[in-house]
Amino acid sequence: MKEIGIYVHIPFCKNKCNYCDFVSFTNREEMIGKYIKCLKKEIQSINKNSYKINTIYIGGGTPSFIDSKYIIEILETIRNKFEVEKNAEITIEINPGTANEEKLKKYISIGINRISIGLQSTNNKILKQIGRIHTYEEFLNTYNMARKVGFENINVDLMLALPNQTVEVLEDSVENVIKLNPEHISIYSLILEEGTKMEELVDNKKIQLPSDEIERKMYWSMKNKLEQNGYIHYEISNFSKKGYESKHNINCWNQKEYIGFGLAAHSYINNKRFCNTNNIEYYLKNIENNNIKANIEICEVQNEDEKQKEYMLLGLRKIDGVDVQEFKKKFVNNPIYLYRKELQKLVNENLIEIDLNNIKLTNKGLDLANLVWQQFI
Repeated sequence: MKEIGIYVHIPFCKNKCNYCDFVSFTNREEMIGKYIKCLKKEIQSINKNSYKINTIYIGGGTPSFIDSKYIIEILETIRNKFEVEKNAEITIEINPGTANEEKLKKYISIGINRISIGLQSTNNKILKQIGRIHTYEEFLNTYNMARKVGFENINVDLMLALPNQTVEVLEDSVENVIKLNPEHISIYSLILEEGTKMEELVDNKKIQLPSDEIERKMYWSMKNKLEQNGYIHYEISNFSKKGYESKHNINCWNQKEYIGFGLAAHSYINNKRFCNTNNIEYYLKNIENNNIKANIEICEVQNEDEKQKEYMLLGLRKIDGVDVQEFKKKFVNNPIYLYRKELQKLVNENLIEIDLNNIKLTNKGLDLANLVWQQFI
């Protein structure tokens, strides 16, 4: 029986953040009940004897926006359909302003053992500028409620390179979050996505983003501060206390298989990457008509060369880099020899360092991580 992770997409939000280009909708509450019914039908359509589940990740959108009864129904459907490991990591994303104590208690009761809270900044002015629906004080209330009901594995999301954000403002956010002592902290750089309200505001010069130089200063400042306070930097944007790394994400970076359920959800099974349609009306209609396969689009069928190259790309996301022995165990080939030309170029540019057992980013490479990945493409 194959061990895989499950991702479940909940595409509903109370409000769309200015920077968000995820497949999510506001003011579509009338569709939630039908969507959950179709989502459960999709889950039930999979061959239950094929997979053993070691992680479940419920993302969005804003999963905590919908009634907790739907989250309970989803997890019950998964457990009735699949064998879920006893100690499986089960995560749900929540946003302040959409989760109360009752919801959090129900999440605990159904076996959710990890929550990821979207904070982004402790500066209320910045939160308003980027379209968040909550204040820092409302986040604190949500965080404290989560601790009160019994959550012992909490991630807090922050962002850097936000409008009007300075190094000092970011440091203040990081310090405030450290004081709360969450088990995991993710800090992502703002990416100006095409078609978002944020792009429009920047193009019209209504807001200004920090320069690349300031963004790099932000990155190293928060990295140093988190490491000084006991957080292990284990992936470009992720820090955790020892033993609290995100198992779901690590599995993805290690090229483990997963299956996605719901609108626009992606899967990786048997060297194939595929996804569901991002048209919600089409998604619902096909499932209601028992034509679930019509929702699926094949994105990539990997050959061995592509799979090896992707393993390198994903591996370089991790601070520990690519384990040479693990690569050889999986693919037989030695990556140092296989990619000797590409690797030598990166070594010459001081972007990676290599020894007999490991290939990983240097500090310069970490600073320019996207550039490093492009060298392999």
